[in-house]
Amino acid sequence: MTPRVDHIRGQTFHGRKGAVENRFRYSVDYVLCDAEAKELATPSLFTRNGAGLTSLQDSDHGGAPGQGRGAAWVREVLAAHEITGVQRIELLAQPRVLGHVFNPVSFWLCRRAGGALIAVIAEVTNTYGDRHSYLCHQPGMRPILPEDRLKAAKLLHVSPFQDVSGGYVFRFDINAARIGVWIDFTDGENGLIATLTGPRAPLTNGGILWSLLRRPFGARRVLALIHWQALKLWIKRAGFRARPDAPESEVSRDSAHGVGGR
Repeated sequence: MTPRVDHIRGQTFHGRKGAVENRFRYSVDYVLCDAEAKELATPSLFTRNGAGLTSLQDSDHGGAPGQGRGAAWVREVLAAHEITGVQRIELLAQPRVLGHVFNPVSFWLCRRAGGALIAVIAEVTNTYGDRHSYLCHQPGMRPILPEDRLKAAKLLHVSPFQDVSGGYVFRFDINAARIGVWIDFTDGENGLIATLTGPRAPLTNGGILWSLLRRPFGARRVLALIHWQALKLWIKRAGFRARPDAPESEVSRDSAHGVGGR
């Protein structure tokens, strides 16, 4: 059977913790597919590595923005970190709309035969065009379960209202019916909770058109909302940080890997 592309009509929530609080919840569209499949069952309004109303392009993922190599890059990262046994690599990302895309965070999901999730690469991109990826897995490469929490030191400048310090704790609950991703950033008494949740269903032309009516312009809308929230933080007098240099490394992995949860 030809693998399908799934559509996640998701909700993203961000809640800032600390002296200056801010929170918001927006709807957002993601797609999920087998990143190495030679053929995918896709509706006519979506293409994989081609021109279309909506699309998912390897050039946008797995490497620097616009220079990505897709799942081939993921395979190299796994090999460099001596991670073996991955049979299927899936990509969870926002699609291009009319050729334009911006993904604050996308996820490479690495699965063993049988479907067990054993590694996730969180691919984080800021509005300046910098990117850094965080490799998450449990000690001994045991399956990542919904209650597990995986940590990573923050290395990429994401917001001008937060320092490049502290760390992330990731949690993933991704099954056949829905996806859930929780990211808890902590830096002393300050921090941020970010979530992405939503049901998954086959991607259809009707679903694409409905989403574009409800959430027009795709990534342009996402960028506009990011800048609107930045304006609100500036009005609230959150401290502004200049953009530092991007990290030299493309990928990082916390030495302790997981932090338990069971």
